[in-house]
Amino acid sequence: MEQTAEAKKIVFSGIQPSGGITLGNYLGALKNWITLQDDYHCVYSLVDLHAITVRQDPATLRRNTLNAYALLLACGMDTEKSIFFIQSHVPAHAELAWILNCYTQFGELSRMTQFKDKSAKHADNINAGLFTYPTLMAADILLYQADLVPVGADQKQHLELSRDIAARFNGIYGQTFTVPDGYIPKTGARIMSLLDPTRKMSKSDESEGAYIGMLDKSDDIMRKFRRAVTDSEACVRYAEGKDGINNLMGIYSCVTGKSYAEIEQEFDGKGYGDFKTAVGEAVVDHLRPIQEEFARLSADKAYIEQCYTEGARKAASLASRTLRKAMKKVGFIPRG
Repeated sequence: MEQTAEAKKIVFSGIQPSGGITLGNYLGALKNWITLQDDYHCVYSLVDLHAITVRQDPATLRRNTLNAYALLLACGMDTEKSIFFIQSHVPAHAELAWILNCYTQFGELSRMTQFKDKSAKHADNINAGLFTYPTLMAADILLYQADLVPVGADQKQHLELSRDIAARFNGIYGQTFTVPDGYIPKTGARIMSLLDPTRKMSKSDESEGAYIGMLDKSDDIMRKFRRAVTDSEACVRYAEGKDGINNLMGIYSCVTGKSYAEIEQEFDGKGYGDFKTAVGEAVVDHLRPIQEEFARLSADKAYIEQCYTEGARKAASLASRTLRKAMKKVGFIPRG
């Protein structure tokens, strides 16, 4: 980071590399990550430690992690402006998580709604990591003294726990961690499933037709949009109860920059077939340069390795300061 960035607020965010990154991930979060780089001191991570709370095939996890790293670079992640690293390459995350586990109450973790949801989905593997991963998330944030954390509705509870843990630790030992605030981007969208627009678009959906992958082929993207759920009104307008059309309008707005009013005017008198085709074509056009850059970067494995190695070095340098401070506060003997 350049010295001029020191006065900027620190933003931390992470994304799991398990499975492919969807259009929903991109329009809802990652596109904003890129924008934030110009105004904040950003620290971004592929949180692979979180990924193994669910059983992973080792070779697939490694491939997905490398692909996700290359894809985020292709989306515009600038390693000169931001710190971008793989979580497991910075051991301080696991070390601080253990310390914070000892300052987190069992009852607090048991109330986490995502633990309940994931336990229901993975009833054969309700492990301790799944239970305590909100504390690891707190460590991710607090290690970098983050001022701001971009959050969606499904992560607000975890951010509140991170704030509570930081305040509790600070109350016992004095100022150690910055208490982070949530950040709601000025732009962005909650992208919903193409087949069930009352649910968030997710790569874990059983049907591939429900989501658009960032690396999907053009023909597949068009096919998925043509099959997207709409309604019987056959009028392109944003209104309550029109979840399918509202979702498609949100996607079209994000990739074209057009307002809802402009979209309604553009498709006045036209049917849903024309609209869904236009949305698909706009998404294909938007993703094409990203996919081309991903292909170029993926072929340069040495460059990818150089980026994530340097990212881990920068992250570890920052994280070690906080970890040393926390270890000293709880009474550990400093390392030689």
